[in-house]
Amino acid sequence: MNHPAPDRFTENDRALTQQTWAELRQIAARYPEARSGLLPMLHLVQSEEGRVTPEGIEACAEILGISPAEVSGVATFYTMYKRKPVGDYHVGVCTNTLCAVMGGDLIFERLKEHLDVGNDETTADGTITLEHVECNAACDYAPVMMVNWEFMDNQTPDSAVQVVDDLRAGKDVHSTRGPRLCTWREAERVLAGFPDDLADEGPSAGPASLVGLGIARERGWTAPGGNAAGRTADEPAAAATGADGSHEADRQDSEGAVQRSDADLKHEDDAQGTEEAK
Repeated sequence: MNHPAPDRFTENDRALTQQTWAELRQIAARYPEARSGLLPMLHLVQSEEGRVTPEGIEACAEILGISPAEVSGVATFYTMYKRKPVGDYHVGVCTNTLCAVMGGDLIFERLKEHLDVGNDETTADGTITLEHVECNAACDYAPVMMVNWEFMDNQTPDSAVQVVDDLRAGKDVHSTRGPRLCTWREAERVLAGFPDDLADEGPSAGPASLVGLGIARERGWTAPGGNAAGRTADEPAAAATGADGSHEADRQDSEGAVQRSDADLKHEDDAQGTEEAK
């Protein structure tokens, strides 16, 4: 089951290109503190090298003026950074509580058997890397599978097998809430901050995610407190303020009520202390 990686993954790591060095510097220059760019820089390394390579670590450290150990500490802390090569498509099956109960465990076991790989292993043809992942914040669509960090909602063992088979066959596959799927390296380049102009392709939210908003609109519920006081689900934030700045008066009234409550409590405490002293 533990297949060796294809030849293209076992060759000696190639030197980073001059373009990659230039883009790494470009990322670092986006931030007031250059080291804040480390996360997208590591994604760029992965988009070029297929993983976080030793040379990529050295390059990031040199550009940011930090030690390779500091870069390695980040690269080994976050699970989206890989120290061994990833296939063309990273398939992550959520096996956290809700997805597991709804069928995530069954999906993961079915894919392991179908692809003949274990967790965090790549198929012999280099197309699919399978991994069980933690919660993807899409519990309203459980069980969820992600391909290169794009959602595949409400999956079943059969539908999951169909997705990976289509990917291996070179067919176009679209995420449930998002664009058509690109390769893992292409997705990593997007995460590095270089758009692929697919952000607006496909829906970004589905009915299950909007149920709460719909209920609020039907019942005229408003957002409590703060600048949104008195605002309904259909009103823009500016409407809550009013031309006369009425929300400010409401805030002052609230603060006054709190201050009065504090004074009342202090008075009660003093009275209780006097009574106990007697």
